Amino acid sequence: MKGRPVPVIIVAILFIVTGCIGFVYHAKELFDRDHVLSEVIWILVLRILAVLCGVLLLYRINWARWLAVAWMLYHVVIGALNSVDQMIAHIIFLVIIVVLLFLPVSSKYFRLKNGGAKK
Repeated sequence: MKGRPVPVIIVAILFIVTGCIGFVYHAKELFDRDHVLSEVIWILVLRILAVLCGVLLLYRINWARWLAVAWMLYHVVIGALNSVDQMIAHIIFLVIIVVLLFLPVSSKYFRLKNGGAKK
């Protein structure tokens, strides 16, 4: 297999962009007295985790697929605590991510090592 499959690239870029934008957006809350510091730090850690997940997907780390799914499952739960609409939106994103990361072409990409050369 030459190069990365498009579904993996799409998910990886979405995680990297989402993580970066979320980090920048929530970083300003560190200096806001209305926010609990431990909650803000937890949110920032989750955003860094999203970026890391995206990068690891690009580096063909198989468990990064499961990290991406776990990250989205966590957001489904958080969305459910906020509203039904948020929960449904996160479930839709979760399904899309699972489908893209576990398509046959994506699974083959994560199975092959050494740049796609079969052993």
